[in-house]
Amino acid sequence: MRLGLIAAVFAGLLGQGAAAAPVLTVYTYDSFASEWGPGPKIKALFEAECGCTVDFVTAGDGASLLGRLRLEGIRSPADVVVGLDNNLIDAARESGLFAPHGLGPVALDVPVEVGDDTFLPFDWGYFAFVYDRTKLSDPPDSFGTLIGRPDSFKIIIQDPRSSTPGLGLLLWVKAAYGDRAPEIWKGLAPHVLTVTPGWSEAYGMFLKGEADMVLSYTTSPAYHIVEEQDDTKAAAMFAEGHYLQVEVAARLASSQEQELAGRFLSFLLSDAAQAVLPTTNWMYPAITPAEGLPAGFEKLSIPERALILTPEEARSVRDSALDEWLGTLSR
Repeated sequence: MRLGLIAAVFAGLLGQGAAAAPVLTVYTYDSFASEWGPGPKIKALFEAECGCTVDFVTAGDGASLLGRLRLEGIRSPADVVVGLDNNLIDAARESGLFAPHGLGPVALDVPVEVGDDTFLPFDWGYFAFVYDRTKLSDPPDSFGTLIGRPDSFKIIIQDPRSSTPGLGLLLWVKAAYGDRAPEIWKGLAPHVLTVTPGWSEAYGMFLKGEADMVLSYTTSPAYHIVEEQDDTKAAAMFAEGHYLQVEVAARLASSQEQELAGRFLSFLLSDAAQAVLPTTNWMYPAITPAEGLPAGFEKLSIPERALILTPEEARSVRDSALDEWLGTLSR
């Protein structure tokens, strides 16, 4: 009887210890937390050293994350957000929802200087239209040649109001053409098969053969090369240059786990975490892993010209660019 009582008490104490383990709530986009994304591996690696539980909460695509956090305000359960980008930094900063990451200066392998003492870059890539070499032998080499294709030539793009690639395309056209952007959108409109809420839906439709090209990244073909030994997917190189995206993570000022959130951000830039990203998020890591990039990445096309707006510039033109986009595609 006493042995049973002792065992019960001991089990209760163990249960209390397990329940006391802190939980870190990380808001991110769907593909990051998916079973084939980096989330599960990063979660396992960090939990092994933190004595905590990482809880990923998804909010569609990257651009939806900031909208959700704004709605929740200081009552948000999020401790960390992973998946904002350089085009959202200025708006995120103005929200007042985020706290400094506390890591100090970090040497990054990113082509441009993006981020500050609050928003921490963790990976990057170039937007591009991806196509299948077996179905398209002469891909467009500019927005102009894409516009010049017959109306039957179709592309799938994402909504800039909910998707960071969609917003990236909006700013790509704006950075390349400035005041001529409405003219470009007018030319592109007949070629747009559909506008999806996020990247995953768009890429899935492309893989099913529903369009000639899909808005994605120059690194997307690496998935097919590495995982499927398939080199039939490629990124079309555009003469105007390609818009650069830098994804960032940040700590919420309202988090009740400030120290743990800071540790997670630091871990996100560790060699262990950065080595996970190329073959799960299919982007370039912010810090090149000690063993280098995986085999297959050397086969990827690299744009001759990078286009990027500063966070302040991106925010200043975002609303007008969105109005131009809506005004053209809604006709």
